[in-house]
Amino acid sequence: MVSIKDIAKKAGVSISTVSYALNGSPKVTEETRQKILAVAEELKYVPNAAARTLKTRETKVIGLYLTDFGGAFYGDLLQGVKEVLNQKGYDLIVCSGKRSHRFLPERTIDGAIVLDATFSDKELLKYAEMGKKIVVLDRELDHPNINHVFLDNKAGATLAMEYLWENGHRRIYVVTGPKASYDSNQRLKAVRQFAERHELDVKEVEGRFTKESGELAAERIFQEYEEPTAVFCLNDEMAVGLYMFFRKTDLVIGRHIHIIGFDNIELAEYISPRLATIDYSKRKWGALASEQLLKMLSGKSVEHERIYVKLGESVGSLSNR
Repeated sequence: MVSIKDIAKKAGVSISTVSYALNGSPKVTEETRQKILAVAEELKYVPNAAARTLKTRETKVIGLYLTDFGGAFYGDLLQGVKEVLNQKGYDLIVCSGKRSHRFLPERTIDGAIVLDATFSDKELLKYAEMGKKIVVLDRELDHPNINHVFLDNKAGATLAMEYLWENGHRRIYVVTGPKASYDSNQRLKAVRQFAERHELDVKEVEGRFTKESGELAAERIFQEYEEPTAVFCLNDEMAVGLYMFFRKTDLVIGRHIHIIGFDNIELAEYISPRLATIDYSKRKWGALASEQLLKMLSGKSVEHERIYVKLGESVGSLSNR
């Protein structure tokens, strides 16, 4: 790899003069700068980002870690993160997979926003102990270098269950998410608490937060169907899968099967009857995560934040069947 030492030798100047020229310093004349830039281009010089980072101790790059990129959930979240970072002069890289975890200790990025089950709590705490600034969206960790920005999952799940209860539903299926998902576990905990308080007949069907797992859940519900029932899907992707399955049957959504989801993804707007869902701003969630991380990087103190939710659209009641 060509270094500034090679450029200095070829141009007949000192290494410091090359450094000044490449960094736009007024300490060199324009004539000297152009001469050095011409030599750098001739030698196909590429700046060493790692070396520059060691000197400045910052990259102006933030890493957003996601478990995967599938589904319709991530677009608004990414946009919220990107808008805030770009306004503050930072760039964003989106990462997935365990090998990308090294970007934090290697200082490829200045800090991280984590919504990624491939990180263990122990690993994140280790990086925090090294001084790395981290905002987590999917777990609770107690460390001064880690900030939480959570969805109010429990409130959202309780809203969904209350609405079904108020509309006369007493037999409710709940399609869960992956066992490792913080959001799914928090929502499911609220469902169980509500069911116990109201003595509801709740059956849990394991899902994976995908349309395909929603279709598989719908198949089981169809096989067990005896009377009009409600289904609470812990995300909208699975709710869409239920719609796709039941449209192939003689059961009518809104009459025999009443469905409510969580996330209010854009796709939910185009299915009929309109999907009832727990709504919140994914863009605000991403933007707030970025704001918190940048405050931490600048040495400011931050408090943990929560994104509030609301109930959108309507669910059919048993009296309407």
